[in-house]
Parts: sequence; structure tokens; C-alpha cells
Amino acid sequence: MPITRRALGALAGIAACDVALSGCSDGPSDDTAGDVTIDDAHSVGAMDDYGVGVTFKATEPVQFSLMYRDHPNYPVQDDWSVFHHLDEDHNVTFQRTDIPMADFDQKRSLLIGSGEAPDLISATYGGSETQFISGGAILAVSSYFDYLPNFQQKIKDWGLEADLETKRQADGRIYHLPGLREAPDVQYSVVIREDLWERAGVTEDPATWEEFREQLQKVKDANPEIDYPMSDRWTDATTLGSLLSVMATNYDTIAGWGYANTFYDEDAGEYVFTGTTEEYKEVVSFAAGLVEAGLLDPEVTQSDDQAVQKFISGRSATISGNTQTLAEYRTKFADAGFGDVPIRLISIPGGPAGSKLPSGRFTSGLLISSKAAEQPYFKALLQFVDWLYYSDEGLEFAQWGVEGETFTRDADGTRVLNEDIAWSSINAGAPKLLNADYGYSNGVFLLANGSSRDLIFSMMTDEIADWTARQLDGKEQVPTPPAPLLDEIELEQTSLLQTQLTDAVQAATAGFITGQRSIDGDWDAYVTEVESLGASQLLETVNAALDRARNESD
Repeated sequence: MPITRRALGALAGIAACDVALSGCSDGPSDDTAGDVTIDDAHSVGAMDDYGVGVTFKATEPVQFSLMYRDHPNYPVQDDWSVFHHLDEDHNVTFQRTDIPMADFDQKRSLLIGSGEAPDLISATYGGSETQFISGGAILAVSSYFDYLPNFQQKIKDWGLEADLETKRQADGRIYHLPGLREAPDVQYSVVIREDLWERAGVTEDPATWEEFREQLQKVKDANPEIDYPMSDRWTDATTLGSLLSVMATNYDTIAGWGYANTFYDEDAGEYVFTGTTEEYKEVVSFAAGLVEAGLLDPEVTQSDDQAVQKFISGRSATISGNTQTLAEYRTKFADAGFGDVPIRLISIPGGPAGSKLPSGRFTSGLLISSKAAEQPYFKALLQFVDWLYYSDEGLEFAQWGVEGETFTRDADGTRVLNEDIAWSSINAGAPKLLNADYGYSNGVFLLANGSSRDLIFSMMTDEIADWTARQLDGKEQVPTPPAPLLDEIELEQTSLLQTQLTDAVQAATAGFITGQRSIDGDWDAYVTEVESLGASQLLETVNAALDRARNESD
């Protein structure tokens, strides 16, 4: 069966909100678990003996339609190894709808809203499904959990039952299949130039963010030639998006990339408005203090390229980074003629709330079109999804590829990537890339960047593995908050509020950090502004839904 592409031009200009959602929703209205039986007419290609530990191979060739998010760093290729082996070894091919990553969210909404969504809707984060539930365009996958044995086993073995319950919608069903992680996702912190920090006499990572500030001051004093000890990236769309997000957990709040208008207060047992809490104010005040003291570049709308160039050229000594950007920075130093400049990712500093990691071990996942349940291969599709995204074998295949083709094993079983293939910092400079040339380690087919701790660590250099282990083993994960199950009317009522409140908070945050607004003089006025935009109304709705969900579960 050939792999084909479908044009999206016919959908251009269609507004999702103006299109009647189509499709059907399977399963009973009181669905709380997998309890729908798939008949023989919808079991073409399905295996009779499929289960945990069984390799999925369709009993006859099947072709699933797939909404494919096309990443610019590894543009999809029809002759990729991943497609060849899924076809040859598993009897699966795809009718792809290829959508550039930059357009994916918008065009995904258009396709789902028009009733034209393919069977599988890739690279989708939890929460995005709510807008499509009322029209029945996406499948209530919780009706079919019995057909996902590997998924169920991972949920049980990794203690994710409570997390899974938070994905239920107001009707009690789950529509989004998340990527699962055995351990929390920890990648982001701050990267420092060790030579400039050592010149200041600083050789240890800061234990707290306050100590980090003190170290920045020492770096500034010892290196007068630099413009600022820190000039940050990932700040053009959301002010200090990465830095504030990393900081916020240890201040008992959420900010930057992780910002949401509602934050669960464990002591009060209810949601509070994030952007006006004392904890959020403390995070913003800390960042504003860095700018005021000349320790942080006030250009908080600069592009990534500008920030990275300042770091590479020596105009700054610190920049936000993650476990992947270390290789990026080192390459740029070398390309600029500076050789092997010593840099490292510091351990995430603690704060007033302790030394913690954010809650949640779910990541991007899948939606399944409700029309897939009408296809003769429906049961086979569920088995394939369960094998590829949740079985140990499928996860290894999606990440590493095929033993003997892309990797080998040492005597102790350790996976070793072929020398001519690169992935992140492994075999940097090799002529081929695992994702771009083979299609593996691809966000469409590998939901949790490895899922199990073993697979996550298997793709790390010793440096990154050591850093990651120190974060995971030395910090406590914040518990997942309870989910307020908003119904369709409540979602509609809060949608506009959410947007205008988020915009107001982010604008004010930028103003406070850059000094355009005074925290001491303008904070109360800002709180009043937020209240006038409906903060209390939002909280009333969310907490009412939370109370309702609690009462129904009693």
C-alpha cells in the first residue's frame, strides 16, 4: 500500500468555531473504564493473541490514516527506515496528512472541526482535546482501555492511576492518550561558562536562587568586560519563559512557560488565581531585582539567536539551557574559533518551597478520530497504538530503531548507536542523524522521549545522565493536583476569561521585570486590573467544578 499525502488547501480559510463538528462517540455515557466490545466486522488485521509481551503484527496488511506533525529539524521522508520496518515487520502503512510544525495546531483544529481528521492525530498535548468533545469528533478512548494492555500495565507499574484520573472530562470519559514517563521530565536549568565563574571564585552550584543571585554578582565584579552576567533566551514569546518556569516550582507557584491562571493550593484545598498570589509576586520580584541590579539583561524580548550570540561571544556568562543545548553551545563556540570552552548545566536551585520538581509524568500523546471506530481495522489500530507507544519493545523500536541496522548491544546489553549515526550529543558530527535520516526518536512515534527511565537514560551522555540522576534522586516531585471537570458550558464561559487574563498577567509580568512598572507602587493596581477582567469569576467556576467532581466521586 503506498504512502500518500493529502492536500489541506481545501480547508484554508475555514474557521474551526464555525464548522459543525461531526462524528460519533462510542461507548456508554457512564463510561469509567474499558467496557466496549469490538465485533469481528471491525477486527480486520487484529491479532487474537495480542497482549503484554506480544509483538504486534497485523494478520493482513492494514493502512491507517495519520495526521503527521512535520518537524523542520527532521522533515518526513517516505523512504525512512521506520516506515519500511512498520510495513515489512508489522504489516502497517500510513496514509499521511503531512502538516508543517508551525501550522500544526491550527490545521489540526480545522481538520477535526470539519470532520476530516485522520484516524490518528499525533503530537497532541492534554487539554487541547476539550474543544472537540462536544461534537463527538474524537474517540472516548477510555471505552477501549481493555484493548490497550501495555498502556494499562504502564499506568499500574509506574503508579500513574491518580494522574490518569485527572484526564477525565465532565462526562467521566478520557479522550486523550498521553505519553507516559516512568520518571519526571527534567531537562531545563541554567548553563554557565565555568571559566568566567571560576575567575570569580565560584566553583559550586548554587543551593538556592538567592545564592544564584549572589554568584551572578561575583561574576559581574570579576569579569568587568561582560555586558551582563546573564542574558537569556526563550524569552521573545513569553518573558523569561524557561527561567521563570524552572524557578517557580521551588517558590510554590507556576510561571513562565508553565504559567496557568489557576494554581491548586494544597492547604486551602482549592484553586487560587496564580498571577496575584504572593508566591508569584516573589518570583517576579526576584527576576526584576536581577534586572535592576544589572545582573540580568533587560532585553527580555530578544531572539534566541541574539541571546546565544551574546553567550558565545563572551558578552554574557550565563544563559538558560537544557540537556540538548549543551551540545548546541559547544558547537557554536567551536565554530566561532573559541575551541573547547568549559560550560555546564547547573543543578536546579532550591527556593522557599524547598527543592522540588514539577508535578506530572504525562507528555504529548494521541487523539483518535471517532470515525476510526467505524473502520474495519479498528481493533488492529488500537493494538498497534498500544504496542508502538506503550510496550517495551515498541518504545525501544521508536527510539533506537532496529538492532543491527541503527544500533548494536555490548556484552552487558547496553545499546550502542552506530558510529555513523548521531543523536543529540551522541556521535556528534556523524554523517547521519537518527531522526532526520531514519525517522526514529521522532516525536510523532515516540511520545515521551523514551518513556521508561532505562530508555530515557540510554540516549544520554555520561555528563547528562549524571546531571539528570542528581535532579531526579535529590528532589521531591510536587503531587499532581485534582482536576476540576468543567462541562461544555463552563468551558465556553471560561475560554475568553482565560485568554484575556493570561494576556494581562504576561504583559504585567514583563512590565514588572523590566522596571516599566513598579512592584512596590503598582502591584495593587495590577491586582485590581486582573479582578476586573474576571479572575474571581474564573475561580468560582473552576472551584465549583472541583467540588462537583469530588462529590460525584464520594
